[in-house]
Order: sequence, then C-alpha cells, then structure tokens
Amino acid sequence: MTLTMTSMIYWLELTGVAVFAVTGALEASRRQMDIVGFVLIATFTGIGGGTVRDVITGATPVFWIRDPSWVITCAVSAVITYFTAHLLERRYVALIWLDAIGLAMFGVTGAAIGLNLGVSPLVAIILGTITATFGGMVRDVVCNQLPLILRPEIYITAALVGATIYTVGTAILDLPKAPVALAAFLCAFALRAAALLFKLQFPVYKARPGREY
Repeated sequence: MTLTMTSMIYWLELTGVAVFAVTGALEASRRQMDIVGFVLIATFTGIGGGTVRDVITGATPVFWIRDPSWVITCAVSAVITYFTAHLLERRYVALIWLDAIGLAMFGVTGAAIGLNLGVSPLVAIILGTITATFGGMVRDVVCNQLPLILRPEIYITAALVGATIYTVGTAILDLPKAPVALAAFLCAFALRAAALLFKLQFPVYKARPGREY
C-alpha cells in the first residue's frame, strides 16, 4: 500500500467505527440504558469486527490497544448520541441505515487490511466480511435481539460483495486502489439499500411435513 492509501483506509476505518458506534448507542437508547450502557454498547459495536479480524490474523495487540483513538471515537460517539437520540422519532430506521453504511465501509477496509497483512485474496474477502458483520452481531446479541446477520434479508452478502470487488480489483486485476475502494463501497451499500427498500431476501428453508413411519 502507498502511504496515501494507508491513510485513506485508516480514516475510512475510523469513520466506520464511529458510524457503527452510533448504531450501538441508538440501540442503547431504544433499550433506555444509562450513559455507561451507551458507551459499552457503542464500543462493542464499533470495535467488535476489527477485534475479531486482528485476533484471527494474529495482529496483536489488536488495533484499539495500539491506538486508543478508536475507543475514544466510540465513547465520543456514544455520548453525543446520548444527548441527541431523542431528536430522532424513528431511531431504528436511522440505526439500520447507518448500519448499512458501516457494513459497506468495513467490508472494504477489512479486506484492504487483510491484503496489507499479506493474506491470500480469499482470506482477505473473509476478513472483510467478518470485520463488517461481527460488530453489529455483538450489538444485537448483547441487546437480546435477533442479529441482522441471521435474518433472511440480504445483509452479509452486501459485505461479501464489497470485500470481493475490492480484493479482486486490487489484488488480482491490479487496478488503482482508491477508485476500486469507492466502487466496492457503493456496490455494497447499494445492495444493502435495495434489500431494505425492496425487502430483498433469499428463499428460506421450508421443512417437509413429518411422517408417522
């Protein structure tokens, strides 16, 4: 990676952390938690996916231990949301759309970080998908809600598309990283947005009637 691209990925990742942290704080507001709960849920959500990525790849100490600005970003996002969430009448709608933005961002940045660590393209795609989805899953599980990743609507596929476009475009086709990253983000977000607007989902499994013998 060039210095410019490294800097871009850093700021995209930091923005994604802030966005996901806000979704965690919005969920805390829906559960009527105190400000400590806001900070905890926001932090779990913001750094959850990246933490799993770093542990899997052995990039320890994990990113938020090496640089506390990530945790500070989560805490600041949580506090701001604590004092402003009441201004939103439809907080869950805001949550799922911000989640879509964070999902698309992390799919790209997770894959980029994986490639920077020298993993194979396939592993980079998996890391991008993990980075994009695990924070939201932690948020939903801690708040006793069915995770978005387990619902029939298209969710993880959007992260997978973004990570794949970035990985194939940069690692295999050797295209310029910045425009590929933008294209990957837009495609991932567009797919998730379409799923939200048009209720797109994969067919669910339907069991056959039981037999008496």
